[in-house]
Amino acid sequence: MTSDPSLAESPILVERDGPIAILTVNRPAVLNALNEATLAALDAAMAALDADAEVRAIVVIGAGEKAFVAGADINELARATASAGTGRMMAEHGQRVFDRIERASKPVIAAINGYCLGGGCELALACTFRFAAETAQIGQPEINLGAIPGYGGSQRLPRLVGRDRALDLILTGRRVPAAEALAIGLVTRVYPAASLRAEAIGFARELAGKAPAAIRCALDAVRVGLDVPLPQGQAHEAALFGLLAATEDMREGTRAFLEKRAAHFTGR
Repeated sequence: MTSDPSLAESPILVERDGPIAILTVNRPAVLNALNEATLAALDAAMAALDADAEVRAIVVIGAGEKAFVAGADINELARATASAGTGRMMAEHGQRVFDRIERASKPVIAAINGYCLGGGCELALACTFRFAAETAQIGQPEINLGAIPGYGGSQRLPRLVGRDRALDLILTGRRVPAAEALAIGLVTRVYPAASLRAEAIGFARELAGKAPAAIRCALDAVRVGLDVPLPQGQAHEAALFGLLAATEDMREGTRAFLEKRAAHFTGR
């Protein structure tokens, strides 16, 4: 595993473990709260990793043992109350960053290692999968500040857990323990805190062994299909299947199956 020690004070750290990238939100003194500088660094890191063909999967985690991301930076949020325009620009910036994560061409796994609140919950919602430590607490407490989720939470949460459960969380601002989050479909898997990082990286490594183009097309097919009528979604699926049929990886996959051996995918 490699990382750049000169970036230890950066709000976002990136490590490489073969085809896996581990992206750490690195503000443990403030429970990894998201300020504008952190969002900008997160956006830049995600853009670089998504463009890097050597990276096959990405894990996002928070620095320290207490928090994934405990929310937006309240100092900056307080300044946003100066005007409607300032608040809107802040929300739109966060939405653009999290849209990039949601639209990534490779899987992004949130390893929720502690408090995952407000903007942290919205970050996790934008990821492809959410793995939580047994000790994690997840929620959208913006209502307690006289606000609503601003980084896409009011849109992604009901799409994931349904209208009523989403409104329960948004209107009460309550924190959901990991076991309940799993039961309502808010997180994908739950692990002991000590093994969460390894489990997330192991899952990322499993996905990294699949054909990159097939992963990319599967992500796109599901993402597009959720927002269009079924016939349009199926037409999109057929078009993507056709593109994959012309790849070397699909030919390798079918040959390997017939020859009863493991496939070796090259990304071509």
